[in-house]
Amino acid sequence: MIKNDLYLRALKGETVDRPPVWMMRQAGRYLPEFQEIKAKYDFFTRCRTPELASEITVQPIRRYGMDAAILFSDILVIPQAMNIEVQMKPDFGPYLPNPVRTQKDVDNVIVPDVHVELDYVMQAIKMTKDMLDDEVPLIGFAGSPWTILCYCVQGQGSKNFDKAKQFCFTNPIAAHQLLQKITDTTITYLQAKVAAGCDAVQIFDSWGGMLAPSDYHEFSWQYINQIIEALKDHAPVIAFGKGCWFALGDMARSNATALGIDWTCSPRNARYLTGGNITLQGNFDPSRLFSPPAEIKKMVKQMIDEFGKDKYIVNLGHGILPNIPLDNAKAFIDAVKEYKSPS
Repeated sequence: MIKNDLYLRALKGETVDRPPVWMMRQAGRYLPEFQEIKAKYDFFTRCRTPELASEITVQPIRRYGMDAAILFSDILVIPQAMNIEVQMKPDFGPYLPNPVRTQKDVDNVIVPDVHVELDYVMQAIKMTKDMLDDEVPLIGFAGSPWTILCYCVQGQGSKNFDKAKQFCFTNPIAAHQLLQKITDTTITYLQAKVAAGCDAVQIFDSWGGMLAPSDYHEFSWQYINQIIEALKDHAPVIAFGKGCWFALGDMARSNATALGIDWTCSPRNARYLTGGNITLQGNFDPSRLFSPPAEIKKMVKQMIDEFGKDKYIVNLGHGILPNIPLDNAKAFIDAVKEYKSPS
């Protein structure tokens, strides 16, 4: 049994004294102990070496005592396993030298045996579970099929993913074939993660907000929903679509256990758009962690009051930024731990 099961209880919608807290990208770039490892090993070496990935995962738990750990990995390990070359260039980000642009390219993409190609992830999970010693739950994650497609077709990060959208709109048959291959791979990957020890999984649709609402359903949500349906009996599933407030109604009617909210949607609107019954997670603006610690604490308390302490997981509205002061991250976590409901 997990000693601190607050996160899992919030996912179930149970009444709690305070909401649980963790931070997206908490295992990583803002921590000096992470920077020490980063100086010695390149990005994908860190992802592929279970000893490194597990150590990075538990670092923020040691320092701040969040209520959940999230496995250090990357969404782009999926295309790597699918026969698509992915590099991580310093000061540039993801780079795919041979982007998927034609039907022939899609035909060359494989649906791998994740137990072989991504075994290093499963080993990292087992090692992390040993290190956590049932103190807190472990979250596994994957990118949404649409978000993965964005990188596979664009070949790198982008402000608008114009090439990815062009591919979908001019070659929809090939696009849907690629999305289905990514979906099938992601389902078996997340199921394997749960079998290896993850207590919950989160789907990151980082670029969902690039699509118009009607296109979102066709090219993103229907594939996320396939993943939710395939995982719902295995573990709690959190769906997070950045910039996707317009889809919150559909998301809330799905079998997702919880929904992530970004900072552009107020707590009141998020509760309204989701019908008020599903657990929500979010949605502090990561840049607001530059505010003085006292101000952060005040804003976090206000955020919890507005969401309500139950059916709620405190988090950022996206990943923590690399240059956030350590004391400010601590203020964010401490504010939740010190929370008292308005009497």
